[in-house]
Formats: sequence, structure tokens, C-alpha cells
Amino acid sequence: MEFQRLTRMFASLERSVLRRILESAGNPPVRIAMAGGPEACSHSGELVAEIVISDWRTLAKLVLNPDINFGEAYADGRITISGDMVAFLEAIARSRAVRVGSGLYPWLAERWLNLTQVNSRRGSRHNIHHHYDISNEFYQLWLDPQLVYTCAYFPTRTSSLEDAQYAKLDHVCRKVRLQPGERVVEAGCGWGALALHMARQYGVKVKAFNISHEQIAYARWRAHHEGLENRVEFIEDDYRNIHGSFDVFVSVGMVEHVGRSNYRKLGKVIHRTIGDTGRGLLHFIGRNRPWPLSPWIRKHIFPGGYTPALREVMEMFEPWNFAVVDVENLRLHYARTLEHWLDRFENSADEVSRMFDAKFVRTWRLYLAGSVAAFRSGNMQLFQVVFAGSQCQSLPWTRAYLYQATREQDQQWTHATS
Repeated sequence: MEFQRLTRMFASLERSVLRRILESAGNPPVRIAMAGGPEACSHSGELVAEIVISDWRTLAKLVLNPDINFGEAYADGRITISGDMVAFLEAIARSRAVRVGSGLYPWLAERWLNLTQVNSRRGSRHNIHHHYDISNEFYQLWLDPQLVYTCAYFPTRTSSLEDAQYAKLDHVCRKVRLQPGERVVEAGCGWGALALHMARQYGVKVKAFNISHEQIAYARWRAHHEGLENRVEFIEDDYRNIHGSFDVFVSVGMVEHVGRSNYRKLGKVIHRTIGDTGRGLLHFIGRNRPWPLSPWIRKHIFPGGYTPALREVMEMFEPWNFAVVDVENLRLHYARTLEHWLDRFENSADEVSRMFDAKFVRTWRLYLAGSVAAFRSGNMQLFQVVFAGSQCQSLPWTRAYLYQATREQDQQWTHATS
């Protein structure tokens, strides 16, 4: 009798903790249960998923620091998710109750990440290596053929990922109004798609910087293969070491890796390269207000990452009297991009597991699904900011040039995507 009473008490305690977890997550429409034990169920709508926790130790860690421990437990297989993972994560993302965990343990974890992921020259190289140098073959499984690992631009809701990534490259080029013979510097060039597109389609000369060895090697191979070595130079170096005089500065997907404390340094680099007469574009994941990036994302996916609010990015422009010419938010386009990536990733999951292991697959599945949810819900934004020096004279009179493609551009589009 005593044993049965203790069992009932323990089950009641577990059920109480499960309900507390649901409440702290904003009561998403899910069922959460202990394996073979009690459960708690939200009454906020039709259930989209079931969460099963394997043991009491995992449950306790969720209470201590859900921001890190939920993702780690899922990756380890100690938490399973059945149903629509994206809908579950989106429901949590939309909840106003969700915030970075409070308490001593989350505070210590956050401070530890800040200390160990500093975006110094050496630290940035380590952080970038962690994410981008794991295997080109891995990214080739689920990105488009050009390996564009940033938000696409979908001209229509039914555009393919390939067409949308080509459209994004051209969208960027039109925004900075590239002219044949101009000199362009790109900071953080990925696998080289934008630099090659600028040289090929717009007749400019490009110097592209990146500290990912694997990406630079692949970009140089592409430049050689496409006969563009005399127009594009890929340089394996930190953005802080960029020197020279250029007409245009472009950075797509690098600001997130710069770190909040380095924004003025990046602004100084931009000014010394394009001066008061040049123009530029920053494309980056951002927020509506300053907020830390998920500690789980920082620990396991993007070390040193930070997604800024627009007013924080102004620290790059204001000291040098740069004028903001245009701001566009492509949040819904990034949600659609990530949907494509997640679908392709799932189709390649068995191969990814053979390349790495099942834990790696679950980690990246959660990262991609969580990213879809973040952009769908509006917790993340995708900003493109066009700016110009105080003496720049090549400013557009209207924005028509962005959306009225010439017949020649239409023909280039058809040829490039056929």
C-alpha cells in the first residue's frame, strides 16, 4: 500500500511539472507526457503534436533551462516529437509567454556562451568553421545547385527554390544599381554564388572575403570552371582586413556572425572601402527589438551568432554619415526558403545520418523546423538595407528599377534557370 501511495504521489508530481512546462510555453496545442506515465494536455485548440519525455532527469533539466535542454534532449533521443513539429514550434514562438529562461542556471549558461564565443579574429574563424566547414557534400544534399545559403526571393508563391535564389542574386544587384566596370567588395561570400553572378551578369570586378576554408576553396573552383578568375578574386580572410577602394560594398548573411560589439568596426571597414561616394547593401536576419539569439542555436548551430534590431545596425552607418536609402523585409520569403530546405533535408535524412549520425540529423531537423517557425511567427525578420555615402550621386528617383525587369534581364533569367 505504501508503495502504491508513493507511486501515485510521484505520478501526481510529474503531472504537475508537465502542466507547469505547458503553461510556461504558452499552452501550445500539444500533449506532453512521460514515457509510460502521466500526461498533460493543452486545451487551446486542436492538438498538433505529442511530446514524450523519457525520464525524470530529462524532465528536471527542462525545468532548469528549457532554452538549451529541450533541444539537447530531442537531439539525444530523450524527447520524441510526433505530429507537426513546425506547427508545434510555431505555436510556442507565437506565445507571448515565451522568453529567454530566467534563473541562475540560464544566466550562467548565457554568460558562458558570451565568454567562449567572442567574435575576435581568432574566435570568428573558430565559430565559422563550426558551422560552414563541416562538409560541402552535406550542404549539396539540400541547398540549391549554387549553394546559396541565405534567404531566397520568390517572384511568385509557386517559384522553385532554384528560380528564387537566382531572383535573390539579381534583386541584390539591382538594388545597388551595378554598372559595368565597377569595383565591388563582398564580405562573407559563402560558396561564391553572388560574386560570380555580379561578375557574369553585370560586368563588375569583385573581391570576395570569407574565413570558411571549405567555402573559399569551392568558390575558387567555380570561378576557374566558369572562366571568371580574371573578374572575381576569392580571398580567405577576415572582413576586418579588407582594404582598397571600391564603388560598392555588399554583405549577404554575414552581419549575424559579426557580433554586437563589432558593429562600429564593420562600419569603419565599409567607410574606408567605399568612402563618401560609394553605396552598399546589408542582407541579414534581424529582430523587431534587441533580443538574444536562442542559446541552443548558439551552442550547437551558430556559435557567436546575434540577430540585431534595425536600430542596432544603425551603429554601422551613423558614425560615417551613411544614408539609408531603402529597407525591405523579406520575412515571409525566408519562411518559404526554409520550408524548401527542411523538405529537402528530410528527403536526404538517411544519407545525412550515414555521413554523421542520428543525433546530427535530429539537431539539424530541429534547427531548420524551428527557423521555419520563427519566420512564420514573426519572431525573426530578414532585412535588406541599402545605404550610400553622403556624396553618392547615383541614387534612384523611384523604386521602379527593382520590379520592372528589362527584356534582356528576362532573357538572362530564362537562360540561367533553363
